[in-house]
Amino acid sequence: GDCDGILVPGGFGDRGIEGKIEAIRFARENKKPFLGICLGMQCSVIEFARNVLGYEGANSAEIDCETKYPVIDILPDQKDVEDLGGTMRLGLYPCKLDENSTAYNVYNDKLIYERHRHRYEFNNEYRKVIKEAGLDITGTSPD
Repeated sequence: GDCDGILVPGGFGDRGIEGKIEAIRFARENKKPFLGICLGMQCSVIEFARNVLGYEGANSAEIDCETKYPVIDILPDQKDVEDLGGTMRLGLYPCKLDENSTAYNVYNDKLIYERHRHRYEFNNEYRKVIKEAGLDITGTSPD
């Protein structure tokens, strides 16, 4: 357990997901700095939903389309798309940062633009309950 922090990177598919979730749980329970990039961030939401909220089987709809708790879900405009070629959200998108966050301190700006390449995102239906349980959501799309 001797580490300065944990980074969980992005990726595609279900390979290694449960190990990533366990690493994130270790970071949370041992108060280790954690940075989740893309899929890593998504796994942090899954970990929190499962182990703090008690949502057994919480998952990404990409990994388990039958999950009772799709805390990560497909982009709303992608729900009915069957031909997936060229359908990812690509390019620069705005991200509004909480002024009390580490990210704000790093960027020293309230609005940043980050590159995206994905089709799944945080499911805002869970936003209130997740925030009330203590997960800080410090960077959001203005929409």
